[in-house]
Amino acid sequence: MGNERVRIRKYNGHQYSSRNLWTGILFGFGIIAFIDEVVFHQLLHWHHFYDKSTSDIGLVSDGLFHAFSFFATIGSSFMLADLRRRDAFSLKRWVGGILLGAGSFQLYDGIIQHKVMRLHQIRYHVDILPYDLVWNFAALVLLIIGIVITMQASPKRIASEGKE
Repeated sequence: MGNERVRIRKYNGHQYSSRNLWTGILFGFGIIAFIDEVVFHQLLHWHHFYDKSTSDIGLVSDGLFHAFSFFATIGSSFMLADLRRRDAFSLKRWVGGILLGAGSFQLYDGIIQHKVMRLHQIRYHVDILPYDLVWNFAALVLLIIGIVITMQASPKRIASEGKE
């Protein structure tokens, strides 16, 4: 076991860079879906994941959506534990991935699911434009910050600056 630990430490950094990023992206998908489900579906009752049928079907769709968020978060946690075990975890790259995942999921939800597929709207019986603007603007802010952090934590950039 001791030799394996030494061998693994030799190959961290570049080799696990994309895994750090994807673990963060998956965690970002899960956490933003969880927040959406709890806040907008359960606490505020503004919509269900699928609003084109009865409220019973809407509740079932919310359950499936909640299961997605749970599995994404737990799956990414196992991947994160593996990175820690290999001593290959990069906090900055992981945080960038979280913001990329959360922002891309929210933007996908706001454009594809809300407007193209019309599965649901943020709210009903109100002027929806301000809600859509805030929703999609928040997604863009998350995405832009995630891109900046991810670029700063890029293995090529770190190597060129002589940090690694």
